[in-house]
Amino acid sequence: MAVKLTEPAAPARRVSARHFVRLKLRVMGNNFRGQGWRIALFVVGAVFGFWLAASGFFLFAAPGLADDDRYALMVAAFGGGVLVIGWLLLPLVFFGVDETLDPARFALLPLPRRTLVTGLFAAALVSVPVIAVLVATAGLVVTAWVLGGWSAGLVAVVGVLAGLLLCVAASRAVTSAFATMLRSRRVRDLAAVLLAVAAALIGPLQIFGLAAIRETDWTRLTGVAEVVGWTPLGAPWTAAIDVAQGRAWAAPVKLLITALALGALLLWWSRSLESAMLGAATAGPAPTTRGVAGGAVAQLFPRAAGWARRGRFGALVARECRYWWRDARRRANLITIAVVGIFVPAMVNIGGTGFTLDEERGLVAGGGGASPVLLSLSMVFVGVLASITLANQFGFDGSAYAAHVVADVPGRLELRARFAAFSAYVLPMLAVVAVAIPLVLGEPGWIAMAAGSLAAAYGAGLAVIGFVSVLGAYSLPETSNPFALNSGAGVAKSAFSLVAMLASTVAGVPVVVAAALLGDVWLWLALPFGVAYGLGAALLGSYLAGDVLDRRQPELLATVTPRR
Repeated sequence: MAVKLTEPAAPARRVSARHFVRLKLRVMGNNFRGQGWRIALFVVGAVFGFWLAASGFFLFAAPGLADDDRYALMVAAFGGGVLVIGWLLLPLVFFGVDETLDPARFALLPLPRRTLVTGLFAAALVSVPVIAVLVATAGLVVTAWVLGGWSAGLVAVVGVLAGLLLCVAASRAVTSAFATMLRSRRVRDLAAVLLAVAAALIGPLQIFGLAAIRETDWTRLTGVAEVVGWTPLGAPWTAAIDVAQGRAWAAPVKLLITALALGALLLWWSRSLESAMLGAATAGPAPTTRGVAGGAVAQLFPRAAGWARRGRFGALVARECRYWWRDARRRANLITIAVVGIFVPAMVNIGGTGFTLDEERGLVAGGGGASPVLLSLSMVFVGVLASITLANQFGFDGSAYAAHVVADVPGRLELRARFAAFSAYVLPMLAVVAVAIPLVLGEPGWIAMAAGSLAAAYGAGLAVIGFVSVLGAYSLPETSNPFALNSGAGVAKSAFSLVAMLASTVAGVPVVVAAALLGDVWLWLALPFGVAYGLGAALLGSYLAGDVLDRRQPELLATVTPRR
């Protein structure tokens, strides 16, 4: 009997979300196999996450345990809103998103977009942060049950689950959309400016908010909590509180608001998934190279590396400069430095002036005033934060680092070239911070002190980062999403960044001590001392860490190569 070639031998199995979940669990198991350090980091991260979850549980359950409904609405609205905002911003700035299931692996499979989004969304729910948030927000169930009985408790269960889905969907949609933005040069520059402006406004707004809180009765914030409760930030968390307080009609409306917001976020994610995750982007017309002086070699050197000599060191600097300018993952880190570099000094120094809220004059200074020690301390933190961006500098290369191993690039030369290329982009940003913050404080005479503190902390941070990047490197997934991390790599990133930050801060302590002991003399000595201290520390660090790199090149290559 003849069989038509177009007829399938058996009906195709329908792919569902559970297949993605099982696949993620299997990939996680394979990644942990034979990797004791990764298992240990995962366990540490899980313990820390559940410690935070337990703290959050008691915070959300406090109104119910105290049997007092006066602050139940504020705790639910403000606490839930902070959770949603945290899931929106923290992946962009610090932790990234788990890309154990790289969507690029599904590019050749005939999967509908709806199936891909649903499956990846279900797989994203299988993670330690999601479970930790679920445990923390379960405290709302306790509060609602005690204050409103079983009906309010059941609504709280639905609201907590809906709020959790909203957090994950918001995180995925924003990181996916921002990954697409970073591929466009024009949009990338505009996004950097907008983020910097928004970060600059956070400090004054926080000062005004803290001053208002000190002068305002907490009960007067109930109106603000009610408004937040009718937005997607607070709707899922406050629905059960409304039932407990006799406004049962509001619960279905707020759950509907949550469902609409969730659907909009998933639709947004599905629209940007293919271009953001699979790397599809419009490159535009190819630039012409006619009339470029210097020949082919000169064209390989970008403007940021135009000062470098045309030798082995210069070639490495030009390569790194070009990567930092074109690689979306590295550009995301540069934007983070620009944002935090403005936000942290503004928050610390302007907040240290002791602003208060006066009913007649508005927001006025309380007379505390910023101090040279406080300014130096904030500059040290910014310099250290800028340097720890290189904590996994070899992980950015991945398997491409094999070319350096084959060419037998000396470790000292490698690290100095990487430091120089990174500094070509970071030092101008730090210079802007060193000038802008003293001018905002009304102390232009502190510019030299701020610049010297930044230089010292940044150079000391590079010295520490040289060792951390060689000894603590980890692989990154082969994906075009700049915020993607393998399972467990988020814990590794935060752990190594914390170690590097602590060690770099200790190395920058002499700057703060000098500012405290020398007084006005430090205003004149800060710049030459800071530049000499930072440059000497960076050179010494590259010298010592370079020897370690020479001995560990094969091991480092195996560590940063992604496991398939």
